[in-house]
Amino acid sequence: MMIPSLGRLPDPPSHDPDFEDDFTARQLDENLWIDHYLPHWTTPDRSQARYDLGDSGLRLRIDADQPDWRAEDAPLRVSNLQTGLFSGPVGSRRGTHRHRPDGLVVRTETAERLLWAPTAGRVDVTVSASLDEGCMLAAWLVGTEHLSERDSGEICIFEIDAAAVGGRTTHARCGLKAHSDERLVTDMTEVALPLDASKPHTWTAIWGPSGTVIGCEGLIVRRMPQYPGYPLFLMLDLFELGPRTAPDTAYPKTANLHRVRGWDAVSPTPGTPCP
Repeated sequence: MMIPSLGRLPDPPSHDPDFEDDFTARQLDENLWIDHYLPHWTTPDRSQARYDLGDSGLRLRIDADQPDWRAEDAPLRVSNLQTGLFSGPVGSRRGTHRHRPDGLVVRTETAERLLWAPTAGRVDVTVSASLDEGCMLAAWLVGTEHLSERDSGEICIFEIDAAAVGGRTTHARCGLKAHSDERLVTDMTEVALPLDASKPHTWTAIWGPSGTVIGCEGLIVRRMPQYPGYPLFLMLDLFELGPRTAPDTAYPKTANLHRVRGWDAVSPTPGTPCP
């Protein structure tokens, strides 16, 4: 479907963001980001992100020698930033983003860290998607699960496959994923956007008691009555899916993060999604 005629996004709040990074510093801000992808489900050498920082922001990389995130999931390599951590002890099944139905078990216990985990709010993410074979750039807000295993829903702001990026039109997936939260219903849609997503462009998610809105470049793409009304971590991911590309000169595979701004809003009924 082409981008729906659902109107324009509201302007951002007039006050300063509660969470902001333009990635122009020469090192990653550890008060904002954790540079591992769901490290509790794997080992540090496999979860560690590869990236560069420069004048244009942060470049996520998949390198030729990068290991698979988990041997069981091969081939799958990830470079990710996220705004928090939570897991149970080693051997348990407690931890953020239990996204696989075949059962994930904690291999590396992580201390609980809630760097940015609003229960409602707004986030604007400016990115340039990858054009490299087999890659996908994604942005998700996922339930932390540190209060309850039920709090596992996800706002999928966007998932952009490199093969779906065109000079005039880009196809992307967005919506809600229930995962283990029976209070939510999965509602995902593919939209066609009139833009080249390999160039800088901005996605927005706004969520709270009135529902969830997802937008791109100032226009509303999705409007849904549901929302996950509990703390959510932000995750920004570059994946390489499928076998490694030969030769090694195809690497690194990259995508760019230019700016993130987030505003908190306190839900009056945390833990209760909209009906």
